[in-house]
Amino acid sequence: MKTTALNLIALVGLSGVALAGPLTFDFKDPKGVNNATFTLDAPLEAISGSANGVSGTVTFDPANPAATKGKIVVAASSLHVPNPVMKDHLHGAQWMDVAKHPEIVFEAKEMKNVRTDGDVTTADVVGTFTAKGVSKEITVPVRFTYLKDRLAARGGNQQGDLLVLRSNFTIKRTDFGINPGAPQDKVANEIVIGLSIAGAAPRP
Repeated sequence: MKTTALNLIALVGLSGVALAGPLTFDFKDPKGVNNATFTLDAPLEAISGSANGVSGTVTFDPANPAATKGKIVVAASSLHVPNPVMKDHLHGAQWMDVAKHPEIVFEAKEMKNVRTDGDVTTADVVGTFTAKGVSKEITVPVRFTYLKDRLAARGGNQQGDLLVLRSNFTIKRTDFGINPGAPQDKVANEIVIGLSIAGAAPRP
C-alpha cells in the first residue's frame, strides 16, 4: 500500500512537470525600463533616439524554445529624440504619423537556426514588422535568456520567471514610407533598431 502511494505521488509530480509547458511573458514593464532604440547614421547627420512605450506578450517553452511565438508592440507616440523640433517632425505625418498609426509591431511567426546553451537561446526569428501602416516580413536575430524564479529579484514581491530579449536589426526607411523624399546624405535610409527588454511570467 505504501509503495502504491509513493508511486502515485511520483506520477502526480511527473505530470506536473509535463504540464508545465509554455509560459506567457508580459513585456509591459511597470518599472519603465524596457526600451527600443533607433539610429539613422547618414554622412552629414546622425539621428538617435529611443522609445519606452513597450508592451506585448511572448509564449516561450523552456523545454522547446523553437516553438516561441509572440508580439512586441512599441507605442509610436513614445518615440523620443533630444531635439524638440525634430521630435515634432518625427511624430508628424511625413515621418511616423503617430496620430494615424499609433503602434509599431513585430509579430513572430517562425524560429530558425535555434541554438540553446543553458538558459540562453539564440535564433533567427521570422515575422511581420509593421510601421506607419506598412507590413513586411523580415528576419531578425534574437537572443532569449530564460531566468527561472528571478522575477522577484527585479523588484517587488511577485514570484515568477523572467524572459530577457535582446535584438539588433535594420530596416529601410523608404520601405515603410517614412519620409521617403528626405535626402539620404542627411537622413540615412537604414534604421538600426535595438531591443533590450524583459518580460514577466508571474506565479500566484
